[in-house]
Amino acid sequence: MRVVSGIQPTGSLHLGNYLGAIRNWVRMQDGMEPGSQCLFFLADLHAISMPHNPAELRAATLEMTAALVACGIDPARSILFNQAQVPQHSELQWLLNGTARMGWLNRMTQWKDKAGKNREGQSVALFTYPVLQAADVLLYQATHVPVGEDQKQHLELARDIAQKFNVDYCGLGSGLEDTPVFTLPEPIVPPEAARIMSLRDGTAKMSKSDPSDMSRINLADDADAMAAKIKKAKTDPGLLPSELAGLAGRPEALNLVSIFAALEGSTPDAVLARFAGQGFGAFKPAMAELVVETLGPIRQRFVELKEDRESLDAILARGAAQARAIGGPTLTAAYNALGLVRGG
Repeated sequence: MRVVSGIQPTGSLHLGNYLGAIRNWVRMQDGMEPGSQCLFFLADLHAISMPHNPAELRAATLEMTAALVACGIDPARSILFNQAQVPQHSELQWLLNGTARMGWLNRMTQWKDKAGKNREGQSVALFTYPVLQAADVLLYQATHVPVGEDQKQHLELARDIAQKFNVDYCGLGSGLEDTPVFTLPEPIVPPEAARIMSLRDGTAKMSKSDPSDMSRINLADDADAMAAKIKKAKTDPGLLPSELAGLAGRPEALNLVSIFAALEGSTPDAVLARFAGQGFGAFKPAMAELVVETLGPIRQRFVELKEDRESLDAILARGAAQARAIGGPTLTAAYNALGLVRGG
């Protein structure tokens, strides 16, 4: 089993990232059987598909590395690196561009959402973003990729690209004797807390790009800031019901209950059974205490790590070297299958 997943180093890591992805990365890392591998990367090449500040991107890449390690990603047990140090990602994307189809990319929901009405004004990188995502996982022969609901379509595209490449080029005079180049990765959908919503709008996903810092709890926030954001989180005047069905039509209430359940490892129904009949005046202080108790130690470790730039650079360099070694044979096989003469 080989798990591959990435995260863009843009803005601060927040509670939604932690509960929806990072905590599950740590659990997968800790539960890996001997011989299995986890590769986690900072998607800095993806970040340049949108306007960005180069100095901020560099700083954010190192800060995100510190945050991941603070959350429990262990560079001694998982391979942690940034894309830009592994040029095979870009090379394989170009090779896969010959297999990907315009129609496939035009149907990508995230392309439509991010491009909006100004598609002609967007970068080519934004349009071909899903092909780079495919290269990210196919390069390493990933067997499994953790995905949220909003990324399922991109993994399906990666599988389509891999399958078409295998059918079109494997065994057609390539010398591969009908051996497929790429493994078709399977999705891993986290069973809980896959979508944590904004503290200001229970219908919108918690996001680093939201202009309101009050919409999210950042892992860099201190205890007072975390508690203040919970206190000011949008709710409604209703009391908490005894069952989950009673939260229908109350997205903000559902979001806070879901976050509480995810943090303590229980279920929304179990949380409601405890707070049934009470208002948010009683619920929010208990939630703030739980958030601070869970994230406080992570925040402390993060603050310490982010100042040690030399160690962070070393972690990324070591991980990139390991990643290049793993991805090299796949890239060579892709070149060979396409009939390209490659030196070196």
